[in-house]
Parts: sequence; C-alpha cells; structure tokens
Amino acid sequence: MNYAQLLLPDFSLILCGYLICRYTALNRSVWQPVESLVYYLLFPVLLFQSIVQSPADIGAASGLIGAGILAGAISIALAYSLPYWPWVGRRLDMRDHAASAQVAFRFNSFIGLALAERLAGPQGLLLIAVLIGVCVPLFNVAAVWPMARHGQHSFLRELLRNPLIIATASGLTANLLHLTIPAWAMPAVGRIGAASLALGLMAAGAGLQLSLLTRGKVLSVSVLLIRHLVQPLLAFALARLFRLDALQTTVLLAFCALPAASTCYVLAARMGYNGPYVAGLVTLSTLLGIASLPLALGVLR
Repeated sequence: MNYAQLLLPDFSLILCGYLICRYTALNRSVWQPVESLVYYLLFPVLLFQSIVQSPADIGAASGLIGAGILAGAISIALAYSLPYWPWVGRRLDMRDHAASAQVAFRFNSFIGLALAERLAGPQGLLLIAVLIGVCVPLFNVAAVWPMARHGQHSFLRELLRNPLIIATASGLTANLLHLTIPAWAMPAVGRIGAASLALGLMAAGAGLQLSLLTRGKVLSVSVLLIRHLVQPLLAFALARLFRLDALQTTVLLAFCALPAASTCYVLAARMGYNGPYVAGLVTLSTLLGIASLPLALGVLR
C-alpha cells in the first residue's frame, strides 16, 4: 500500500492554506473567521455525523476497544508527564506543552477510516468506526484539560462550552439510543462535513509557522515520538495482551499509527494558545505518518 499517496491529500491542503495565506490577498484577516466557523459549526457537525453513523457494537469488539483505550490512556499519561521528566522538563515551555500535548494522542479519524477500508474491507471499517466512536470523547476531554488547567479556567465550564466536546457527547448519546440523522438531511450534513475537513486543514496551513518548531525542539520531538513510535509499539504489545485476532490487530495497529488530528490546531488556536506551533506539529505528524504506518502495518504486523 502506498501510504504517501494516502496522506498526500491532507498534506496538500495544509500546503495550499500556507501558500494562499502568505502569497495572496487572503491573509490572516481572512483565515481567523474561517477558524471560528470550522471550530464552532463545521467540525462539530462532522464529529456528530461520524459518531452517529458508527455502529457501537461494544460487546463484539470489547477486546479491541479495551486495547485502544488503554493505548490512548498510556499516551495521554506520557504526554501529561513530560514536564516532570528530569532532562526534558527543564526545556519545555509550559504553555506550549499545554497546547501540544494533544498531538501525542489525538488522531486523524478520516485517514483511519480510509485506511481500514483498504486494509480489511467493510469489517475493518466497522471495527475502526466503533473504536473511533468510543475514543473520540475521551481524547477530546484529555485535549481540553491541560489548556483549561494552565489557563486557570474552570475545566467543567470549558467542557460544557467546548463545541467539539458537545458534539462528541451528543453523537455518542444518539448512537447509544439508536437515533439517526434523517435521510433528507444527510446530503447537507455530508457536505458540511466535507467542507470542515478541507477548511480545517487549510486553516492549519494558513496558521503554520515552521520557525516556531525550532524554538521547541525537545517538546516537538517528545510528542511526535509518543504519537509515531510509542503508540505503534503499545498497539503491538496490547494486541497480544488482549489476544486480538488478526483483523482486530491490524485495525489497532493502524489506529495507533495515524497522524495527529487537524482539529488539534483549531482547538489550540480557539482556546488562546500557540496555534501556529501546533499547526507545525500537525504538519510534521502528517509527514511522519508515512513512516509510522509502514512500521505498524508492515514490520509490527
């Protein structure tokens, strides 16, 4: 499988946003309202739709779900603990750490869905959809917590007012209650979802400042190592611990080797943190996916 070709559309949209913002009249004054539109409307609709359409057959995939949640929980703990590491902690900007910790564990679910379908057909697509539906709420809450804590905001208030949290919680509730989006609304909802993905990636490119990555080299390397090396190795170990079958192992390895979610940038920017730095991490993560996906699915599998 050509993983570079799979990741090319996302990277191309990030690059387009970067070039348009810097070399045309569509500068930052244009892209800041776009970020607000994506954050408050388009991404929440997309998350709600994705979760509602993912059948939550938790019983049939309990081992896979347990392994996925445990891999995510370990990665969250590692990302949170970086300031306490003896050599690493002294070299971290705490505000940048609060914004970028999410890069270590949040994933690009759309690449995951496309990858699972190519690897394992409809059954693989179903398994990763269940995994995404269960993990997205947990990972979104984990992404908000360090920023709310560092900014000395009420964590509960930040959760209750965060549109991504509201959308994922609402989608999971609707899924468990077996509610669906009406057929007549699906075309419009689908178009909103497609727009959110494209605009979110382009907004990340428009906010990109790669020079900021040199300022936080230790932090950048740390969160990206957790995302692209530690996570696949965790998946390899947990697949054996939970005695997953071949199909579930393949899905778990793919899930843990995905690039970081493009919403990392939007969330950091809208919560008042260093969005350009996080955008750079998302871009590097997309490129590193070309290495971590073959590692997980070629070597470890």
